[in-house]
Amino acid sequence: MKKDIIFHPVVGIQVAIVRKFNTLQEAEWEVILINQKAEAISNVFVTSKGYGTSSSGDVIDQKTSTLRHSFPEIAPGQFVVVEPILEALFHLYNEYWVSFFVGNKLFDKKFIFVPDSIVVENIIKIESLGLEGVLHD
Repeated sequence: MKKDIIFHPVVGIQVAIVRKFNTLQEAEWEVILINQKAEAISNVFVTSKGYGTSSSGDVIDQKTSTLRHSFPEIAPGQFVVVEPILEALFHLYNEYWVSFFVGNKLFDKKFIFVPDSIVVENIIKIESLGLEGVLHD
């Protein structure tokens, strides 16, 4: 049963939405999961979805498909690209639910980028990636 599962606090795991420029100098965005821990994380499962209301001024509920990604292992100090993301979704809540194991302990955390938090004013240099983006701890 879920009540019997012990979920340990998540420390050292980050989700970033990074911006890269293609050859036409157009921004392309990716969601990246970063392991800042001193040990590898394994059996990593990421569920992503977006939800909220339309950006057109009309109050219309919107939601994206729920996507699921898995990664066998992410080494210490390494990262993986989870998925690309379109700028057209930045007005929504963008949620990334990350579950993983360290040894035999289960860890679980939701990282939620609130509407309009992925904007130029919030972009920082993410040293561990050598890229610019919005970082969520």
